[in-house]
Amino acid sequence: MNGPQPIDLHFQEVPGVIAAHVLDTGDGLALVDVGPGSTLGALEAGLGDLGASLADVRHLLLTHIHLDHAGAAGTILERVPRARAYVHERGAAHLSRPERLLASAGQIYGDQMGRLWGEMRPIDVDRLKVLSGGEALRLGRTEVVPLYTPGHAVHHLAYHIGDDLFVGDVGGVRLDPRQTPRAPTPPPDIDLTAWRESVATLREADARTLRLAHFGAYPQEAAHWDRLLATMEEDAARVREGLEAGEGLEAITEEFTGALLDDLEREDPTLPDRFNFACPPWMSVQGLVRYWQRAAARGGA
Repeated sequence: MNGPQPIDLHFQEVPGVIAAHVLDTGDGLALVDVGPGSTLGALEAGLGDLGASLADVRHLLLTHIHLDHAGAAGTILERVPRARAYVHERGAAHLSRPERLLASAGQIYGDQMGRLWGEMRPIDVDRLKVLSGGEALRLGRTEVVPLYTPGHAVHHLAYHIGDDLFVGDVGGVRLDPRQTPRAPTPPPDIDLTAWRESVATLREADARTLRLAHFGAYPQEAAHWDRLLATMEEDAARVREGLEAGEGLEAITEEFTGALLDDLEREDPTLPDRFNFACPPWMSVQGLVRYWQRAAARGGA
């Protein structure tokens, strides 16, 4: 295996939505994010296409514990006794005791939880390597540097491995080279100030390639980060203006969605439908509403 390889997890049978990445460390395979339990079969098939299997996996490098990134981790560890998972210290408890995480997701997805995300199994704490960010990990012959990158989630990590920077969700959603990156901002803990600081950290990483979970590989260049920050500010401003005008959530969501999809339509006519599936605008609105309400309660932005 020459360098990191993406595995398209074909979420809900749709290509180009969620990716895992696999690399050979010299001490077994590492997976950067594993996807939800519902796509475990696609993950296994992708490994098979590369001449490998789950039994070859030793390291699960989780950017964060949201279901679309880490949902299958517990099942994988049950099936592969020699593997372990790596996670930020503020997310570790949710992997060993996922009940609150699942209950929170259940409030959003209701009876669609199983169909969308599958099962999330708890992980024994002894199988977790808890990280704070900034450590230098040596996995076989591979040096891995986890970077603490909150903003999308308080427990978010990126992983710098050689020329590659695995940026989870803090690098944005970008489904096509023609698409401007957009920040996914679902509840509960969006923090735009922290996100800006995380982008500053990632800009400085000596890497050539950004590897996004949603979706693909792009050059590590200023244009990606500049455009991500610009659209993040535009999206946040749209929601703030709606709140300041006294609009309700439904009206704000309708206006936000229309403007976002119009932006994407101008970039490529196929993007609105693809993006709407990969990153539903209503979820981004809910996260930004919560952010602005909390900022107002604190007396600032």
